Amino acid sequence: MTLTTGKQAPAPSTPDQLGLDAWRALPAAQQPEWPDEDALRDAAGTLAGMPPLVVASEVDQLRERLAAVARGEAFLLQGGDCAETFATSSQADIAGKVRVLLQMAVVLTYGASMPVVKLGRIAGQYAKPRSANLEASGRPSYRGDMVNDLAGDRTPDPSRILRAYSTAASTLNLLRAYAGGGLASLDRVHSWNTAFARTTETGARYEQMAGEIDRAVRFMRACGVHDGALEGVELYSSHEALILEYERALTRVEGDLAYDLSAHFVWVGERTRQMDGAHLDFVSRLANPIGVKLGPSTTPEFAAELVHRLDPTGTPGRLTLISRMGNDKVRDVLPAIIEKVQSTGHLVVWHCDPMHGNTEETADGVKTRDLDRVIDEVDGFFDVHAALGTHPGGLHVELTGDDVTECIGGTAELTATDLARRYETACDPRLNIEQSLELAFRVAERLVADRQRREG
Repeated sequence: MTLTTGKQAPAPSTPDQLGLDAWRALPAAQQPEWPDEDALRDAAGTLAGMPPLVVASEVDQLRERLAAVARGEAFLLQGGDCAETFATSSQADIAGKVRVLLQMAVVLTYGASMPVVKLGRIAGQYAKPRSANLEASGRPSYRGDMVNDLAGDRTPDPSRILRAYSTAASTLNLLRAYAGGGLASLDRVHSWNTAFARTTETGARYEQMAGEIDRAVRFMRACGVHDGALEGVELYSSHEALILEYERALTRVEGDLAYDLSAHFVWVGERTRQMDGAHLDFVSRLANPIGVKLGPSTTPEFAAELVHRLDPTGTPGRLTLISRMGNDKVRDVLPAIIEKVQSTGHLVVWHCDPMHGNTEETADGVKTRDLDRVIDEVDGFFDVHAALGTHPGGLHVELTGDDVTECIGGTAELTATDLARRYETACDPRLNIEQSLELAFRVAERLVADRQRREG
């Protein structure tokens, strides 16, 4: 005899039912010209059989955290390397990036009295879009370590996709260890600083704040408070979903939902956000929280269509809109976009990338960014939200834990003549520790003013 207990549970969805390969029939921008399609299929097939890098429950948790940001109850800090490389994924490099991200988060949390969602641009940022297939010299463009070699042969190599996976796995393993304790403990708030930063104006400001936090932590422990939040942090991973074969191979179906388990959060860049293109189609089918970069050419109508396309159920935390306008355009272009999106009724995270719109070249042809322009774009972002009564939800920056000299300006007053002293980026210039902290203090000040505005 067969016993029945009501309706049978519906069968799980399949990749075909979810349309996970529909992107293959659409124009796909910025994809490498792979020389061997059979080798690419073999690499993707191997990757599809590997364990995922993150799990769906972590992705769901991040979406809940981002919902709080969308409601104006928290702030999103996203930061890390412009282009991760296999060579610079050592323990020291990873620890340095985590440390500066934690320092910035502490400045924001303590200074603004607001929870901070910490999202590393890490463990997957191995591919980069480029403006041309060839450099001025005629050499093929470097498209990130997932695709080709910066120093050696620039021919795209599908086997590098598998190396990217293994490097991401080892990076995430260390990232989880740091986030769970030890490095992330507030007892180490002083040790996060470095000797060079302590000798600067920004470093001294951080040390003063660290002393106040240290006294507060000791007081809580003396009172018998032993909260896990003092010992570790929630730290999530993100990268641009650029190489679609990599993202598709690490997508898993759980129940009726598809998760890209290469990271907790993925975004579509300014060069790949075509409404009829492969990238937006692919991410539209994911359960992950996703982001889209919006440059100064973005129209309010496009932004509204984007919201309806990528957030059809109106789920807070699902969609993050990342403005990267440039300091000279943000105050003029962003207001109409925000107003149009607000009129849709969707709660999105408004996120500011003040780096990519402010890249410039020196007279010698070296790419750099001026911290004054970066801070001005952040100020413009906050100015726009203050005028509209909306929540400035986050900051997206390219940074490193090393004392590099890639961006000019800041309290250290770096100039173009200092760039050659320590210019190490594989692609775009990054903020060093001191510049990152200076930016964090400025954002904290603006968040305090924003809270006072909303409460007053």
